[in-house]
Amino acid sequence: MAATRLIALHKNKGKSVAACLKSRTDYVQNPEKTEQGELVSSYECSPLTADEEFMLSKRQYELATGRRQKSDVIAYQIRQSFKPGEITAEEANKVGYELAMRFTKGKYAFIVATHTDRAHIHNHIIYNSTALDSTRKFRDFLLSGLAVQRLSDLICLEHQLSVIEKKPYRERQKRTHYPPKESNRDRLCGVIDNILAEKPNDYEDFLKKLEQQGYEVKQGKYTSVKGKRQKRFVRFKALGAGYGEEELKAVIAGEAEHRPRQKQPPKEKPFNLLVDVQAKLAEGKSGGYARWSKKYNLKEMSKTLIFLQEKKISSIEEMQERVDAATARYHKLGDSIKAAETRMAEIAVLKAHIVNYAKTRPVYDAYRKAGYSKRFLENHRAEITLHKAAKAAFNEADLKKLPKVQELDAEYSKLLTKKKAAYPDYRKSKDEIQELLRAQRNVELFFAEEKTPTEKTQFR
Repeated sequence: MAATRLIALHKNKGKSVAACLKSRTDYVQNPEKTEQGELVSSYECSPLTADEEFMLSKRQYELATGRRQKSDVIAYQIRQSFKPGEITAEEANKVGYELAMRFTKGKYAFIVATHTDRAHIHNHIIYNSTALDSTRKFRDFLLSGLAVQRLSDLICLEHQLSVIEKKPYRERQKRTHYPPKESNRDRLCGVIDNILAEKPNDYEDFLKKLEQQGYEVKQGKYTSVKGKRQKRFVRFKALGAGYGEEELKAVIAGEAEHRPRQKQPPKEKPFNLLVDVQAKLAEGKSGGYARWSKKYNLKEMSKTLIFLQEKKISSIEEMQERVDAATARYHKLGDSIKAAETRMAEIAVLKAHIVNYAKTRPVYDAYRKAGYSKRFLENHRAEITLHKAAKAAFNEADLKKLPKVQELDAEYSKLLTKKKAAYPDYRKSKDEIQELLRAQRNVELFFAEEKTPTEKTQFR
């Protein structure tokens, strides 16, 4: 069974046709996805130079016909995805090659790349939009995607593979439940949980089993790992409580008990904003939309009233007081966090200047004893420049006595702790003010709708 899709590849803005072709062909021939290039085949071109050969045929087309390409379509791609476990990668490549050959009738050069990086094996077929004889372009006719699907089904039947059975519209089941998305960090935490359940002998054995799961481990001051589809390394301590390096070592040694991280479901809003019916009608919405929005507004307004009762808000004036108080608290917390961040940045810069000043002071003293020699300056320009920059920063800050680095580190740590402690209250205050403003707008819009003429007069 194979699902197909025909896609026209367009030229990207700001990039040449050659660059776009190269990026598309390089992606489909990714060695990590095609078993180091073993699952790549081609027709009338070399996989290594497919983009250049496609460009050559386009130039020959312009010379032979005198016509320049008006559209931005540079090639076409067919994606052919197979049912998991039904076909091998080698056979999938042969099926894709046969599909491309029969669909293009051998008149267009193409490459077929079979990817095995997903649970389902799939083909990427890229064929040139210019014919091999450089006299014509491929015509993307009406329902061409349907033609590709039918041809793919026919080839699958010839290879004793299943095909997708089309059901009548009334018999189709609408998807109502979608599986939750799993991030790279959630996947890594699940792998760590499984390895810890196997009770590894020591920390090195734990890292070895992590590598066997396809993760790249980098050890240094902090141990970090990277999965197959991850662009950056992730430190253990960044995974949250219970997944730090010291915590994992304690669990492996039997000194602590591991508690897997429970993924919290996203918090739902207690109510949503009302629909401005009059504005929607002015935009041209129909009477049916107005009737639906009226029912929707009544439901959301009832939720809003429940929220106001829980918050013990009984009047518009009291609501405005709550909004003003929440806004003031939100801005106060934001200002304190910004002040802490500003001071932390100043400490980081000052610490760097102090370190540079201490390191370059012997060089600058020698430069001064040499009578500010130009030759000495040329030989030690970097050190002297750092020393002068540090001295200028001290003068600008009006520092008569330089603080100790240990004191700056202690102050930085204190500010960082204060900042982290303020963030939960800051987020809570932000959510509170958003809920109050949403409730305030709903009340104002609801009473504004009550004052407007009835909707019946608008539908006549």
